[in-house]
Amino acid sequence: MDVSRTIAGRDAIRTWARNEVIGGSLTVVQIVERRPDGQKLLVRWAPAGSDGWLAHYDFTVAGTEIELANLQYA
Repeated sequence: MDVSRTIAGRDAIRTWARNEVIGGSLTVVQIVERRPDGQKLLVRWAPAGSDGWLAHYDFTVAGTEIELANLQYA
């Protein structure tokens, strides 16, 4: 989930990452919450050439895989 868009499936996620994520920088500001099934982070995401913005990245894991990544503006 990227703000209001659901991106599902490995191929769709790869395309999204290639077009919108790769080339920027991500800094973890704080671990907001730790859970047995994942964690929520406060990050600063800065696409190439920008100052960026704060966002919450909330990851839910199942076994060794990310089941859900919920990325929202902070």
